[in-house]
Amino acid sequence: MSDAELKTAARDLASLIRQSSHAIAFTGAGLSTESGIPDFRSPGGLWTQNKPIPFQAFMASRDARTEAWRRKFVMDESFRSAAPGRGHRVLATMARAGRLAGIITQNIDNLHQDSGVADDRLVELHGNGSYATCLACARRYELAWVRERFDAQGGAAPDCEACGGPVKSATISFGQAMPEREMQRATRWTLDSDLFICIGSSLVVYPAAGLPIAAKQNGARLVIVNREETPLDEIADLVVPAEIGPLLMAVATELGLGLDC
Repeated sequence: MSDAELKTAARDLASLIRQSSHAIAFTGAGLSTESGIPDFRSPGGLWTQNKPIPFQAFMASRDARTEAWRRKFVMDESFRSAAPGRGHRVLATMARAGRLAGIITQNIDNLHQDSGVADDRLVELHGNGSYATCLACARRYELAWVRERFDAQGGAAPDCEACGGPVKSATISFGQAMPEREMQRATRWTLDSDLFICIGSSLVVYPAAGLPIAAKQNGARLVIVNREETPLDEIADLVVPAEIGPLLMAVATELGLGLDC
């Protein structure tokens, strides 16, 4: 996309945001690539070499739980220096300024929180990888505790100190039920929205990908910002195949929010 095309797209998106009274941002992995976290589908990357263990396997086998934590530690070491990118910072600024009613994210990297988004303005559909929980009693554990116990046990997955249940990263794994409370909040925000802005999502993972469809069917304008085509481009009111950071910085400038970014 040329500089002129980027400026036009930023002006168009900023205009839609100004017209909106209840805009919702919906973010995916593409938002965090600028922070050094590769898209899940990037070929040959860390994700393909350290695929998450399916939930059923994690629950059925201690060996699987041990392998899941080994892979988790490898990933965390690779992304230790990740910090919010320009896109995260702009969205946080927009939320503080009242330009966004909320952010629904598929990401598990905690970068929205690190950029300053308040908990009451954020829904994490797929959980959060910055801490762990017991799947039996829901006790929270910090990752440093898990790593310490893992190493002390000769590289074996730890159990909950309180109840003996399995301790797992607080993310939603393949085959695991979606979090009911978060799905209810996301659905309510979606149906209340008059502008639904999808940013950096391939829009192929369900049920999350059903939210922009629901927003559009309920009368909201739909915007898709993604470098690659998505299955929902044909129903969108605006499609912008641009780099997210530069585009959102330009939108912030159009909205007079540049100084906060």
